[in-house]
Amino acid sequence: MTESNVTWLTQEAHDRLKSELEHLSGPYRTEIAERIAAARDEGDLKENGGYHAAREEQGKNEARIRELTDKLRNVAVAQPADDGKVEAGMVVVAEVAGDEMTFLLGSREIAGTTDLDVYSPTSPLGAAIDGKNVGDSTSYTAPNGRDIPVLIRSAKPFSG
Repeated sequence: MTESNVTWLTQEAHDRLKSELEHLSGPYRTEIAERIAAARDEGDLKENGGYHAAREEQGKNEARIRELTDKLRNVAVAQPADDGKVEAGMVVVAEVAGDEMTFLLGSREIAGTTDLDVYSPTSPLGAAIDGKNVGDSTSYTAPNGRDIPVLIRSAKPFSG
């Protein structure tokens, strides 16, 4: 597991995702299979809307199970060090194109557990500041092609 493919999560987000995975891969998977079997028993599958809806739901469920399994396989729950280095799990205050922004660098899965904006370490802004230190200046290229300057003012571990 390299640092670049590790997803940082709060303990609350980790527990929520683990619980969701247990539900989706257990009772919910069984429920969908039962609906598919019941719809199949109705006869002609070509015009059976219930069957096709259940199969589509099954596909979405299996995709979410794969996503959660992968995410939970490569997860870090520990607090990052309070050393001024920007990394996943840090609340960052930065001057971005002249405006001060405060946000959490981490997974979108945390977004529901905080009022802070959350930027992924793989987003343009996140990638530009990941690994930098307080006081460093850097920049990133916006989708419109403009170069956006960034000055890191502070970086503290997220405390929930």
